[in-house]
Amino acid sequence: MAPQQERQKRPPQQQMPRIALFWWLVLVALLIWNIVTFWPRTHPTVVDIPYTTFLAQVRADNIAKVKISGDNIAGSFVKPFLWPQATNTSNQSASPQPKMTQPGSSQSAKGAQSDLRTQATYTEFTTTFPQAIGDPNLLPLLEARRVIVDVEPPPSHWFTDLLVSGLPVLLLMLFFLWMGRQAVRSQSSIFSFGRTKAKRYTSDRPEVTFNDVAGADEAKEELQEVVDFLRHPQKYHELGARIPRGVLLVGPPGTGKTLLARAVAGEASVPFFSISASEFVEMFVGVGASRVRDLFNEAKMAAPSIVFIDELDAVGRRRGAGLGTVNDEREQTLNQLLVEMDGFNERQEVIIMAATNRPDVLDPALLRPGRFDRQVTVGLPDRQGREGILRIHTRRLRLAPDVDLSTLARSTTGFSGADLANLCNEAALIAARHNHTQVNMEDFEEAVDKILLGGEHPRLVDAHERRVVAYHETGHALVAWLTPAADPVHKITIIPHGRALGVTKQLPGEDRYNYSRTYLMARLAVMLGGRTAEEIVMGDVTTGAEMDLVEATRLARRMVTRWGMGNLGPVAFNADEEQPFIGYKLSQERDFSEATAARIDQEVQRLLNERHEAVRRLLTEARSQLELVAETLLKEETLNQEDLVRILGPRPGLAREKEKLQ
Repeated sequence: MAPQQERQKRPPQQQMPRIALFWWLVLVALLIWNIVTFWPRTHPTVVDIPYTTFLAQVRADNIAKVKISGDNIAGSFVKPFLWPQATNTSNQSASPQPKMTQPGSSQSAKGAQSDLRTQATYTEFTTTFPQAIGDPNLLPLLEARRVIVDVEPPPSHWFTDLLVSGLPVLLLMLFFLWMGRQAVRSQSSIFSFGRTKAKRYTSDRPEVTFNDVAGADEAKEELQEVVDFLRHPQKYHELGARIPRGVLLVGPPGTGKTLLARAVAGEASVPFFSISASEFVEMFVGVGASRVRDLFNEAKMAAPSIVFIDELDAVGRRRGAGLGTVNDEREQTLNQLLVEMDGFNERQEVIIMAATNRPDVLDPALLRPGRFDRQVTVGLPDRQGREGILRIHTRRLRLAPDVDLSTLARSTTGFSGADLANLCNEAALIAARHNHTQVNMEDFEEAVDKILLGGEHPRLVDAHERRVVAYHETGHALVAWLTPAADPVHKITIIPHGRALGVTKQLPGEDRYNYSRTYLMARLAVMLGGRTAEEIVMGDVTTGAEMDLVEATRLARRMVTRWGMGNLGPVAFNADEEQPFIGYKLSQERDFSEATAARIDQEVQRLLNERHEAVRRLLTEARSQLELVAETLLKEETLNQEDLVRILGPRPGLAREKEKLQ
């Protein structure tokens, strides 16, 4: 049997740890030291005598030398000294001379014999100097009797000696101990530098399931197959099917891609490894590739499992996208990621999920079959999805009875899941700031205005500036009101919000996924309504229409170049396509000539000029309505949809709009 197995089978009573043996030896050594130190000596040589006896011995020339240390006096006798001295009645004047035995009466001999039974002779002495009263005659007396005098400073306290001598040594030892531990930690951190930093979530944590995700029904249906594979992999293996190795979640920021990945892990009850792609890349080349290998090894050992890589574009960008080819740390990390995804066994029960909002910048090798086989689009939620998300995020809020989540869902078109979560939190903060006991509908409306329009600023003081802003916002609102194809006006205000001096807020009745030319032309007209109202009423223009002109020009260019809604015919150009890589942008040529570029510019200008003239005609004919709304706005500062109906009446039909704008 091996020695190690013998030690393992030895009974616990026969095993004495080395540390216990060491402390037993220390205890025995302490006991021996105490016995040697405090054991009474049989033949003492030092006696403690009174100060008067010391002076008497000095005068009797029986003191050879003394050592003075503070109030302690120690020395040696010339002749052995007998102590204590006999005190019988036959010698009342007990002389301080050394005691000599003389023949005498029997009583005296008997008394002396009884005293000598407890007496002893000493060669050294100690005494205490009366420091409180002093003795100026001591030193002259010692000099006269030719006594050797030695003076030394008084001994310091043991605690002082410990602080002076022991504390520096202790601090030095602690410093070296700390340095040793730091060296061990740095050494371990160096060896673990290439280890993965992925966070592992197991089934013992609070799970996130599909019930906690709303507004992404299509994505949940596509991911249900992944959940079924992780739950019942044998069913697919027996049929010879190969599950997709990678699932790429694509969508705008805040739509819940990470939440969906955690919900897949929660539904399947498997380990979930979560890491951001930026955590792979370090300043040292090769570290990212090492972390990728370590991450995949851990995932394979924990299979079935899910590996989730957030913001994949941080490491998966297209290779060779710069002006020159480089072999940097990011590209090595990407290469290792591609190799690891290829190295999966067909029966390996590991799913790689990743999320990005920039799929256009990813390397094509990542998106080929066998790696990220599927792309699941996680878009912005529709009205029903927004209502479901609001119900999830308002579970912990104390809602008032007047809160209508359906109305909030209709008024938050374009909001992502993160935006809706922020809306609920902002409404709760506003309710607390107003000392409300419940979050009511007014708090939610104020929160919507704060998110969409920005926080309120101090109101305009200058009368002329308030008038210009009032007519500008009235121009936007009146054009939208008189244009049936435009989105209805929800609110108009001249209270500054964010960087805007005034705001006109429109809310679409339903979610739109396809835009007609009539709707886009109406949007152009609304954008130009503010600038045109300034021209008609003030006879001048201001810088307040800057963003309106920028957005109108951008929309008109896309209508001409991308959607074929101009006079150039059904043709599309990539004139305004944003290329994320400067290397590709410089290397690629335009797919149209300079003459075509000039025609595009002329067509964009024509669209804007036509809309401008149409809006001018519309506002000129409705000048009375423009004045009425502007004057009311100057008084009340904010008008909602009901106020506009009261002032302007019902919105006109589409036939009237076509008649005025053609």
